[in-house]
Amino acid sequence: MKRYFTTLLFFIGITTAIAQTKKTYTQFEITVPLKGNPDRDQVNNYTHEKGSWFIPDGISAKLGYGLHYKKWIGLGVHSGLEWKWTDKLVIAPVYGNLRLSPKVGEETRITLQLGLGKAIALGRGNLMGTYKKVSLGLQTSDDLLIFVEISSFGLPINNQPETGSVSLGIALISF
Repeated sequence: MKRYFTTLLFFIGITTAIAQTKKTYTQFEITVPLKGNPDRDQVNNYTHEKGSWFIPDGISAKLGYGLHYKKWIGLGVHSGLEWKWTDKLVIAPVYGNLRLSPKVGEETRITLQLGLGKAIALGRGNLMGTYKKVSLGLQTSDDLLIFVEISSFGLPINNQPETGSVSLGIALISF
């Protein structure tokens, strides 16, 4: 409980500092979770090539709204739907998102996003868990973001204490 209280105070402090500039952003993202291909070593009879190392394992879409300071730091509230095919799981995460986007070139930014909140499994009764995510990507001058994301849902599925995913994604940010 103390950890959540400390985190909440941290977010409130950052929000207060950012809110003085009254700058907002909206972010829409689509990601594709990946999983290891069990048939990667099998050779295709027609192309004579081996299978790919990773294959898609679902799709997700999220929308977020928040405050930012000169596109460099931002704090927002995000939600959406994540569908994982292998686990037959649809998740609705609701989380706070901290984004850091320092410039690494004239028109390019490297963006780190950290998210913490709740994951709600849809159609599974009252199954809920802690949602955590980390993403790292490149943001263009047109505010298009291409990133890699690691997320954990904290839901006990298929005799595992929690589940998660590694995803590739693209986001459009409007400042």
